[in-house]
Amino acid sequence: MATTNKHKFLELTDLMPLVQLELATKLDEVDENASTFLGNALLKAEAAYKQFNRPVISDDSGLCVKALHEGPGVHTARYGSKEFGRMLESEERNEFLLKNIESAQDRSASFVCCMVAYISPYRIYTVCEEVKGSITMKQAGCGGFGYDPIFQIDGLDKTMAELTQAEKGELSHRGRAAKIMNTLLASIEGVEE
Repeated sequence: MATTNKHKFLELTDLMPLVQLELATKLDEVDENASTFLGNALLKAEAAYKQFNRPVISDDSGLCVKALHEGPGVHTARYGSKEFGRMLESEERNEFLLKNIESAQDRSASFVCCMVAYISPYRIYTVCEEVKGSITMKQAGCGGFGYDPIFQIDGLDKTMAELTQAEKGELSHRGRAAKIMNTLLASIEGVEE
């Protein structure tokens, strides 16, 4: 798997039980400079495939908030680092985002996940999914990671961080993308090559 993010790796290991995922602990750093989630997922997948010469799963995910003109978007993990001069911890990032939209009337948002299965240079499969919701007024819950404590899925009265792992796997952007990718991978031949 083209990631060094252990949270993402563990989540996808649960969501993709038919695929034997391996964390790329010595993954070369990739400059994620694409303007879309799909572009960044493809950059990571191709780089990891070239480095390890093996099929790769990659994912680029993020939060798009209407009051922030669909930001932080592809800059989700780095949100606030420019202003603070360092990478922020998740809780700090969440508080920074809440402060930046505290007067917003429209708090709607989407979590987006673009997943790539890079089997070989001419066998590339992509899935993009989203879950719609809104940004809460304060952080709540201790499950999940990242922006989960401030994102509430439409129709639910709790944050993503307050969901059980099974609920999150069923309802989240990554869960939805993984479900489609599982079906896709099960239907194609020669993935193990």
